[in-house]
Formats: sequence, structure tokens, C-alpha cells
Amino acid sequence: MIFVNKNKAKKPISFTKTLIATAFLALILMPSLTSCKKGSQQATPQAAANTTNSTNEAQAPEQNKTKILATFYPLYVMLLNITEGTNTEVSMIAPANTGCLHDYQLTTKDMQAIEKCDILVANGAGMEDFLEKALEAKKDSTIIASQGYNLIEENPHIWVSPSGAIWQVKQIAEGLKKLDPQNASAYEKNATSYAEKIQELSDTMHSELEGLKGKSVITFHEAFPYFSSEFGLNTVAVVEREPGTEPSARELADLVALIKDAKTKGSKVPMLFAEPQYSSSAAEVIANETGIKVQELDPAVTGPFGKDGTDSDTLQTKESYLNAMRKNLEVLKSNLAD
Repeated sequence: MIFVNKNKAKKPISFTKTLIATAFLALILMPSLTSCKKGSQQATPQAAANTTNSTNEAQAPEQNKTKILATFYPLYVMLLNITEGTNTEVSMIAPANTGCLHDYQLTTKDMQAIEKCDILVANGAGMEDFLEKALEAKKDSTIIASQGYNLIEENPHIWVSPSGAIWQVKQIAEGLKKLDPQNASAYEKNATSYAEKIQELSDTMHSELEGLKGKSVITFHEAFPYFSSEFGLNTVAVVEREPGTEPSARELADLVALIKDAKTKGSKVPMLFAEPQYSSSAAEVIANETGIKVQELDPAVTGPFGKDGTDSDTLQTKESYLNAMRKNLEVLKSNLAD
């Protein structure tokens, strides 16, 4: 929760600063482009949501806090973990229920949040194409979490793989240390601690999924190439290349034929996985035609977000990635085991 001292006298805004702010907004406030690739899902625009690190809320005035802005939920969760106990204010542009930034449209309040933040953290790899001009304008204070990562066909969903998430946590921490050196030691300590938690879970997942390597799966959209690669799963088809982009009748027929052919030959039928963030109507059509069940894998792109800023709400948000991966582990074990 953010507190503002209403009794503090306001400083007059200079004409020069007004011009600079206006020019910044004019530069980047334009029709938004799609991020991953164009799809029909529309995210509801809203003002950036703020969370102040409660452990340091009383230590320094709000105006002295380092304002860090994430573009969307997965990065926001990482930042909450990395900035714990520091004099920072963490917020995000897209609402927590947005999912991937397909067709996300920036609002004036989003623009103002970008202009006012000290540090902007973006995923990169094409996830925020709609922010191209803003990222260029703030390039000296922007951290690209995917920078240097070995991409699979320019796919931006790096965090869905635990090893990818660890990479991004470390990448963000390194950027924060350079841009906000007063909190460098805390960023390093927190990032190491969070990365170790993800690694511990990853080790468990590798151990328990070892016997499922080579299993064939059909995913809802292209959010899982890094996850599948890490755990040795064979993605034989994708229902929708982007959420909301319905497959053609021919594509649906091909998927149905693929599954029926596997059944006819006595082969192991690929498991069909939808995602909790999006409508699974196309997947349901396939299920009805083939008799297979539709299960869910969570790309951890949405999750709990405590609006009142209590410690319990913040903890739930901070643990959301780990909880999503734990659930994915159980889903895979229950549905892919022979």
C-alpha cells in the first residue's frame, strides 16, 4: 500500500519539465502493436498496480524509493522476490490476469507510469513489441530479462522453463545492481535465494519426470517449447499458434486425424493440454472428436495479486511461480505415466 503525505507542499512544475513529459508521452502513446504475434484476445487496460515492500515501508519517505516497473506478471513476481527488504516500490503495467501481452493496449496511465519509473523491466524477445518506442526512450534504465538467452525460434516464453526463469532472475538482479547500487547486496542475496528455490524444485521435477521423456503432448499455444525441451517432452502439435487465434477447420481436422491415427496404430495417444488463462473451446472440439481428455498446464503468466498489500497476499504472489510449477509436475505425472 502506498502512502502519500498530503500536507507536503507541492513544488511548482517547471515549463521545461512539462514539455519533456509531454514529449515522452507523445513519442510512445500510439496504437499498440501485438507482442508475441497477433491474436484476438483483448486484455482489459488498467493503471499499473503498485506494491511497496512492506518490510521497509517506514524506513524512508515514498519519494526516496526506487520505483521499478515490470511489464507483466511473471517479471513482477520475480521482482517481488529480488527486491524483498529493499527501499523499492514494485509495480507492473499489465493487470495480473492479462496473461501474455497479446494485443495489450497501453493507457495514458500506463504511459505515465513508464515515464515516472526509475527502472523498467521487460521480458524482451518480442513480448513487448508494443513498447518499442518506450523501451528506446528509457534504454538507459531498462533491463531486458531475456537478453543473452538462447532462444528457440524467437519464442519469448522463457520463464515457463525453470532454467529459463533462473536465468531471468539473475539477469534482472544484475541489471538492478548496476542501476540501483545502494541496494546491490540485497538484490544479490535475494536473487540467489530465489534462484535456489527454483533450482530445488527443478531438480525434483527432473527426478520425477525422468521416466516421461519422449512422451508426446499437444499444447494449447506456443508457451511451452522451453519447458518441453528441459524435461524431454515431445510437442507434436499446437492447437492455437496464439491464444484467441482459432485454428482453421483444416488444422483441427489434421489434429483429430493425428490423434485417431495414433489410436488406430495402438500408439500412445498424445496428451492434450489447455491453459487456465484462456478459453479451451478448440481443445474441447478435439477432445469430443477423439475421446481424449483435456488437462491443464499453467505457463505461470497470471496468478494471485493482493490488492490490499498485506503480507499474506504478497507471500502468495511471491510463491505463485513455484506453486504453478508444482501443480504442473503433478498434472504431468498423473496424465503421462503409463
